[in-house]
Amino acid sequence: MDGFWLGLAALADGHLLFLIVAATLGGVVIGVLPGLNATTGAALLLPFTIGMEPIPAIAVLTTVYCAATFAGAITAILINTPGTSASATTCLDGYPLAMRGEAGRALGMAAVASTMGGVFSVICLMAAAPLLARAAYNFTPPEYFALTVFGLSMLATIGGGYPLKNILSGAFGVLLATVGVDLLTSVERFTFGRPELSEGIGFVPVMIGVFGVSELLIQAGQLHVVRTRIAMKAIKLPSMADYRKTWKTILRSSGIGSFIGILPAEGATVASMIGYNEARRWSKTPQEFGNGAIEGVAGSEAANNSATGGALVPTLALGIPGSPTAAVILAGLTVHGVRPGPTMFTTQSDFAFAIFWSMLFVNLLFFFIGLYGAKLFARVTLIPAQILWPIVFTLSIVGAYALEQSMLDVWVALGFGVIGFFMRRYGFSVVPMAIGLILGGMLETRLGQSMVMFDEKWWLLFTKPLSLLFFVLTALALFGRPLSRLIKGRRSAKRPQQRAREKTPDPRQIKR
Repeated sequence: MDGFWLGLAALADGHLLFLIVAATLGGVVIGVLPGLNATTGAALLLPFTIGMEPIPAIAVLTTVYCAATFAGAITAILINTPGTSASATTCLDGYPLAMRGEAGRALGMAAVASTMGGVFSVICLMAAAPLLARAAYNFTPPEYFALTVFGLSMLATIGGGYPLKNILSGAFGVLLATVGVDLLTSVERFTFGRPELSEGIGFVPVMIGVFGVSELLIQAGQLHVVRTRIAMKAIKLPSMADYRKTWKTILRSSGIGSFIGILPAEGATVASMIGYNEARRWSKTPQEFGNGAIEGVAGSEAANNSATGGALVPTLALGIPGSPTAAVILAGLTVHGVRPGPTMFTTQSDFAFAIFWSMLFVNLLFFFIGLYGAKLFARVTLIPAQILWPIVFTLSIVGAYALEQSMLDVWVALGFGVIGFFMRRYGFSVVPMAIGLILGGMLETRLGQSMVMFDEKWWLLFTKPLSLLFFVLTALALFGRPLSRLIKGRRSAKRPQQRAREKTPDPRQIKR
């Protein structure tokens, strides 16, 4: 308990509070710009934190992590281009809401859900960080492989439309993940002699292309359409009815995100996908998802922001980064001579709780920034398309190039913009493809590690209790609905026959 109060006392430093506020505003800017994300922002700030004390340095990095993850929802809602990969599922319902003139409602719900998810995860960390760390330590490559397969099984329903088309889109994303050098065999695959492709196709250029550039092409074909927009409706915040409708979704997604976040290398992207899928599964109106369901925005944003807190559990307690941004934070800990591990919560508990308290403060801070800034952000939708989309296109190209200073990334963004345009035109959602690209690398790596672990005996994957549980959940996700429909169809077909038999008189009774 001493560490709990000493960590809170650290926030009494005015210099630390100033740094947190400045990092929050900077994180929001980073999350809004297409092509930049929390990992990039933390990496750029890392050299500037070397001269700081350990607590302010790590607090700045974690602040950028939280703020950028939240801010990714702003562009996802307004221009259908997620600022971070964790906000990809927010596009599914946030952008249709903005197109209906309800951008303020979507942005306000994103701010509330993000804050609730972040606060929930920090409270969980403060109460049970050592326990959660022990649970994460039990996961080995087979469990991670099974969890990734379970995540891929959700692609059938994650993008709306026909499940078969969603699966094909996700399979294409997994195929893209095989580009590059295989880490286990060192064999080059689909690089076509380009050294830049040896590390694979970057997710950021692909995301910019399939979301931003493809939307530009779609909007270019609709310039002649006259849109009537009501300014006051565009900046209207969520109502109490919206909060009553989504509070269960926010709590559920917060729990999911906190659990997924503590699993090393899973991160907010996987959490947002599972949170969105579960919001749809439990919704009373699942048919609205993909067309502007406020529950979809709440489920995605609560999950991805709660995962940011959970990702620091393996980072601090085990020295294993829970996400790419957590890996940058881990580097910051090493630079400042802080040794993460199971003993941190006993020998350096004041440091750990100071980080948790700063994260709690950040979540409350961007609640006000997001909620009161929603009306300002929502006015972006009132800008004429002839002005807005050329600006978005320019920022997208700059974002694609700035990450690696490579023209190949620019061509990848443009190429996948065309691919995304035709996919959306013929009813294929681009979200499963983008998520398949992320999970494909995880799937291959963990399958290879599992095969080495089991000496190529793949059937031993089913002998691990946790991996078997995820495989069962995968089977239920893929075949549960068809089987239930088949059973219901047979029951409904039997009922008329039973009724006919009951109505048909017995011949022996007629003779009598």
